[in-house]
Amino acid sequence: MTLTKLENRLVSIDFFRGFVMFLLIAEFAHVFEVLMDSGSENLTATINFLFHHAKWEGLHFWDLVQPFFMFIVGVSIPLSYDNRKKKGDSEKQIRNHAFRRSFLLLFFGWIYYCVGPEKIVFQFDNVLAQLSFTYLISFLLLKQSFSIQIIASLSFILISDLLYRFFPVVGFDQAFVAGENFGAWFNIFISGYEYGGHWAAFNAIPTTAHTLWGVIAGRWLISNTNHEKKLKHLVGAAFLALILGYGTAFFTPVIKRISTTSFVLLSGGWTFFALAFCYWLIDVKQVIKKIFVFRVVGVNPLFIYLFASLGGGGLILKIVKPFSSSLISRFSPWIADLISGFVVLFGLWYICYWLYKKGIFIKI
Repeated sequence: MTLTKLENRLVSIDFFRGFVMFLLIAEFAHVFEVLMDSGSENLTATINFLFHHAKWEGLHFWDLVQPFFMFIVGVSIPLSYDNRKKKGDSEKQIRNHAFRRSFLLLFFGWIYYCVGPEKIVFQFDNVLAQLSFTYLISFLLLKQSFSIQIIASLSFILISDLLYRFFPVVGFDQAFVAGENFGAWFNIFISGYEYGGHWAAFNAIPTTAHTLWGVIAGRWLISNTNHEKKLKHLVGAAFLALILGYGTAFFTPVIKRISTTSFVLLSGGWTFFALAFCYWLIDVKQVIKKIFVFRVVGVNPLFIYLFASLGGGGLILKIVKPFSSSLISRFSPWIADLISGFVVLFGLWYICYWLYKKGIFIKI
């Protein structure tokens, strides 16, 4: 996505998007995986909580990364729409672009799984594939009132919750048991098999709330109200979602892999809070004025995500590994692996930097 004047003014959005993408390419560089093998129990436990998903129930920091990603896409929708209108695009042109973008997100999400195996598979739990649905629904509801957008988001959550609780098929009627719930049945129904890790393709329905809430946040941020009122809206939404999330957690377990009601609400609340904090720190107080490291990653998010996840990181590692192994492994294999990971991370970042300096912003 290219930098528009409006997005350039709201530097916090660039920071938030770039920060999330930086974390993702660090994962593809295997930095977190290497840190897990440090031999320090405290460091391993910390890295596990911060940069690995909860095995089933629970909420780790890493469980928030996908909601962050989907939310910030929603934030960008009203900004992008306003920018296109200022350029003179018609409603039909904007709508066609949205449909085309949704299709391409779905296509790239499938490519993520189709590359490599002996046969083509269609798996829908990848963030890009799910985002194709949440993005399109959020775009179609862009001009609706806040009330309708909120009701729609809660309806998606409720529909998912009811299906899990009351699905009647024997063997898949245990709402919150891994592999024995509606989400597992739906995976088999559309793909022919249950997904590894029990991730549910149906997550696209309840997590539409994240992208829709992003649209609401984006509309608040581009409104003509002052900083104080915008922050009140964001923080108020954060606290309301967190209260509802922790409240529903008493009778609905927090499970990201099937996006339970409590998870969607809690992750949504923390996402609102994260955006509010970034907005206050960067756009209001201007404590952080230089976000260049994250911006160069954030302006080419789709490219670097696909490049890193489809083997780009591994390609860089093949170049780096012989040098780190020869020079450092004899002293400490772990340090050699750690340095290799950071070099791969820098390599991925430098590709983004090169594109940024050349003015190349790959978008769909």
